[in-house]
Amino acid sequence: MLCALYRRWGVFALTLIAVLVADLSATGLKALFDRPRPPLRYSEPKTLVPVPHDASFPSGHAATSFAAATVLSFSFPRFAPLLYVLAAAVAFSRVYVGVHYPLDVIGGALLGTLVAVALRLLVNRRARRSA
Repeated sequence: MLCALYRRWGVFALTLIAVLVADLSATGLKALFDRPRPPLRYSEPKTLVPVPHDASFPSGHAATSFAAATVLSFSFPRFAPLLYVLAAAVAFSRVYVGVHYPLDVIGGALLGTLVAVALRLLVNRRARRSA
């Protein structure tokens, strides 16, 4: 919405790329770590949502929400606190509904942030080379 409101389509594309890379990275790491989700280890409390069928670490929701928040905060720094609060709320919700451990969402948040920062460095390096 911010990108459309300010007509920053490059930022929109960069955000989509960051979310896609964060999601693919989280999926790959889930296969590597293969950590069982909380309800598969503990019968109580019951989850509030259906249990996903993939592994638990890292949280894909946290990774993608923090990747988007980080990319958007680079271009819209005034909105950074709100963006990170929203990303943290998404991450917390995964623990709250019972499908992730706290470490899963911390790992996902770090992954998403790292993906966004790496993407920004890559874009900045390319921009300097072409200038």
